[in-house]
Amino acid sequence: MAPITTPHRKVTGQLDDLPPLLIGGAVFNQQFNDNPEQLPVEQILRIAFDNGLNAIDTSPYYGPSEILLGDCLKKLHDEYPRDEYYIVTKCGRIQLDEFDYSPAWIRKSIERSLERLGTTYLDLVYLHDIEFVDEAGILEALKELKRLKQEGLIHHFGISGYPVDFLYEIALKCSTIEEIGPLDAVLSYSNFNLQNERLRPYIDKFLNECKVQKVLCASILSMSLLRSAPTHAFHPASQELKDKCQQVAELTSSRGVELADLATRYAIREFPGPVVLGVSTVEELQDAIVSYWNVINSSVNDDQLVKEVKGAFGSHLNEVWPSGKH
Repeated sequence: MAPITTPHRKVTGQLDDLPPLLIGGAVFNQQFNDNPEQLPVEQILRIAFDNGLNAIDTSPYYGPSEILLGDCLKKLHDEYPRDEYYIVTKCGRIQLDEFDYSPAWIRKSIERSLERLGTTYLDLVYLHDIEFVDEAGILEALKELKRLKQEGLIHHFGISGYPVDFLYEIALKCSTIEEIGPLDAVLSYSNFNLQNERLRPYIDKFLNECKVQKVLCASILSMSLLRSAPTHAFHPASQELKDKCQQVAELTSSRGVELADLATRYAIREFPGPVVLGVSTVEELQDAIVSYWNVINSSVNDDQLVKEVKGAFGSHLNEVWPSGKH
């Protein structure tokens, strides 16, 4: 297969130049894998970069993820120097129930990420999971990110989180505040997939009303809901939704299709922007690349099965779970 984008080229640094798939670093963490240090991170990065997937998305909240990625990027430096890929990370979330959006911590977090990832700049930084913090704290943290951008330590900044309506509310407000201005990017997870498309009607609003440059989606398998393997124990969805997803997985399996593959193709086909994709194995990455080309080449027709799946979800279509305090 041909590379998805041209490898071994200097990136422009602009968000429009991001690849269609970003390698997600959340899986390089104990929450998803018992021993993330044993994962083939270097091999995953090399194959991704060789295929033109020249962007990684991580966070200090993801346990050892930044450290593991930084170590691998250092090993790959001769093959892939820093100006041939994007680094995206986050700040503000420390532990499950611990957040620090103070300007001092935001700056300290960025400096730590720079050190861990072995770089002098970060291409894009999100304020992590903003729905858990009050609005005043969010805005002060974003002002600090704007200052860090003006200093050149980060090149773009934005917000990430789960509730799309709250992300929109904050993005719209930022566009009217001189010390922040329109955000460069917004990332929402688990909101553009086979089970939940709450992000879809907001995309144009982010771009046109909020003047956001780029909207990205993550967790197209909804943090393990949309697969035949068991859902991760930490997942906050209702038991009813988890049970329904297992029924849907059995439905697609009866048609000879793995739910995760169907969900991956669906998100790649339908989402009009970059998709953050977490892979823990080389095989998962290769499957994702195959899924991408199947979509681009229209070599698999999922229309009928997608229709069946959405019907099977019934009242659980677009069901969400509580997240944050807004």
